[in-house]
Amino acid sequence: MTFEVPAESYLRFMGRYSEPLAHEFLAYAALPDGGRVLDVGCGPGVLTQLLVERPGAAPVSAVDPSAPFVEATRARFPGLDVRPGRAEALPYDDDTFDAALAGLVVHFMTDPVGGLREMGRVTRPGGVVAATVWDHAGKGSPLSLAWQAAADLDPAAPDEGDLPGTSEGHLAALATEAGLDDVQSSALTVRVRFTSYDEWWAPYLLGVGPLGDYVATLGDEHRQRLRDRCRALLPELPFDQAATAWVVRARA
Repeated sequence: MTFEVPAESYLRFMGRYSEPLAHEFLAYAALPDGGRVLDVGCGPGVLTQLLVERPGAAPVSAVDPSAPFVEATRARFPGLDVRPGRAEALPYDDDTFDAALAGLVVHFMTDPVGGLREMGRVTRPGGVVAATVWDHAGKGSPLSLAWQAAADLDPAAPDEGDLPGTSEGHLAALATEAGLDDVQSSALTVRVRFTSYDEWWAPYLLGVGPLGDYVATLGDEHRQRLRDRCRALLPELPFDQAATAWVVRARA
């Protein structure tokens, strides 16, 4: 899957959904006042910005395996501790943070249990560890309609429903297996308004993530058929698209 893309491409593709979700996620995480916080898989810094802007926020750190995202986040927040690194091997000492958050990251970890365990390791005992992933398996994600359209045209088309944590209860099970305590889970839903079909469709052509990879493999005729099928499945304009994510909050 491709995340070695310009930050602007990712923000056009996913930012329209991840930005409102980040607000809901941060509220659900219920972080303590002050305290150091780590943004795991920070991407271009959507959640990082909210953490930096928290009233009385202590120093924030961020980490991501994508070089373009690390560069973009560093440019967005000069002087912030932003490092290259994977969730499964976080470049921090034990008990460094009061909280560790992972927004829309766990389902892309090569070892999600190991990644969540690492988040717990770098968080002080009793500190908050929280994560959220899209409801791909339940067809509630912002990408579900496009994947459904792809399957309508080609039953062998892939989707993201088998990714870790994307089915109800699985994210909480992963957190429990990682040894986190007091695991609580819920779902968060945001809505995004669209006033044109092109506004909705164009970001799928940017080559971001598994869906962008898939669209990039299609010939021109198949890609046009996919666009037309998506349009047939979408409501009349203007429309609001709901996007649901699973979320967990636990203690290290």
